[in-house]
Amino acid sequence: MLSKVQTIALSGVRALPVEVEAYTASAPEHSFTIVGLGDSAVREARDRVISAIKQSGFRVPKRILVNLAPAELKKEGAGYDLAIALSILLASEQISKDSLCGSLVAGELALDGRVKPVRGAVAIGLHAAERRVDQLLLPSGNADEASVINGLTLWEVSDLRSLVEMLDGRQEAKVHVGSHAELSETTARKSPFEDVRGQLAAKRGLAVAAAGGHNLVMVGPPGCGKSMLAKRFPLLLPKLNRSEVQETAQIYSIFGAEVGPLLSGERQIRAPHHTISEAGLTGGGSQPRPGEVTFAHNGVLFLDELPEFRRGVLECLRTPLETGRVLVSRASGSLCFPAKFQLLAAMNPCPCGLGGSCECSPHLIQRYRGKISQPIIDRIDLHLELEPVHYNELLGEKVKDTFDYRAFVDRARPVQFERQGKLNSELDTDELSKLVELSGKSKSLLERASERYGLSARGLVRTLRVARTLADMEGERDVTSTHVAEALSYRVFENA
Repeated sequence: MLSKVQTIALSGVRALPVEVEAYTASAPEHSFTIVGLGDSAVREARDRVISAIKQSGFRVPKRILVNLAPAELKKEGAGYDLAIALSILLASEQISKDSLCGSLVAGELALDGRVKPVRGAVAIGLHAAERRVDQLLLPSGNADEASVINGLTLWEVSDLRSLVEMLDGRQEAKVHVGSHAELSETTARKSPFEDVRGQLAAKRGLAVAAAGGHNLVMVGPPGCGKSMLAKRFPLLLPKLNRSEVQETAQIYSIFGAEVGPLLSGERQIRAPHHTISEAGLTGGGSQPRPGEVTFAHNGVLFLDELPEFRRGVLECLRTPLETGRVLVSRASGSLCFPAKFQLLAAMNPCPCGLGGSCECSPHLIQRYRGKISQPIIDRIDLHLELEPVHYNELLGEKVKDTFDYRAFVDRARPVQFERQGKLNSELDTDELSKLVELSGKSKSLLERASERYGLSARGLVRTLRVARTLADMEGERDVTSTHVAEALSYRVFENA
């Protein structure tokens, strides 16, 4: 007899359909063959499936041939076990031939028939929802993870025996419906900087970055609060909406990262160490995997001690900063990983870190800052210079910062999406020319800045983007010379 069961294969951050075909027949001796470009884990499914079928009280046919189609698609992992076992039971007529019509199956089998969780439950669920699958059969351990997909109906599977009884109607199916609550912006959230003393200019700069989606670098001596401010930055950003939660959870789910923190809607911040490799940051490997930029998708990537990162590692950021994605190409094929993130960076003003009170020569300072190429600097919209907090502010009576920085962000972002459908940080030159009409005073400011500091064309465009955000934060329709002047003040590297 011949049977077919539908399952999926994970490729990059996508789930692709796979059909498991099984042929069984009587034979003098036992034989079990799996074809279809499976890796070692797929080939080892033969022993797991035989044991699970026997331990669950079913018969193992003498001759078994399993094909995983399409044959040219590489299959990896143990997630095909349950589909293979069910296809064998269907082909040997141990379960009804109509019981799995319109079903999608995924799960790893233990030797005693228990069904273990698999990677990529969110991707599988999204695939099932798009294809309007009647029944999605997933391990019980994946039910909470798949709950991020509203309205998705799935059967929780704990073991092979109980699943067969559910399919035959001898046991009530344990149905789980995705019920991820709509995330509300009105939910009480901690004020980002209520416990941060001093650094008023830096707080405003961070609010500007959050309001327009701008990349930002903080320059200041050790202990002035750069890392502390960066960790609080995600609290300035609006919560993830439902589609963003699903996008990000899909990435985390496929590659085995914890999905739970995403369910609150707070944007995640990734902070890799400066010893990270190119592949670790942007993705790669013989079997391509995403890097930190992809795990920071819809969130924040924080690079502390920016000049300590290897030059080649930083240069890898050029493409994702511009396009929001990473293409990893290997002999076996190419994979595209999403990487739309907001970059935060921190660095010392000089090699020793003390800034103006040190003995570092101008040559040493220039060489230190020169570790970061001009193209990378140009892709960072705001450069903030931080000073040490005065001891009176640190040791004096604590005064809670009650200024509502998030109100600026909440005012500016909806205006941008309503006006142009995206954040100001994504505006191109043509769009900026329509949205920013410069007065004679503003043009004069920009001309003098270009002549004095060598402001590049890319730096000029980014200055205008920040000026547009400043106007939006203050609820003003036009960009004034005041906005342009403040935007120019955020170009520390040109002013150095």
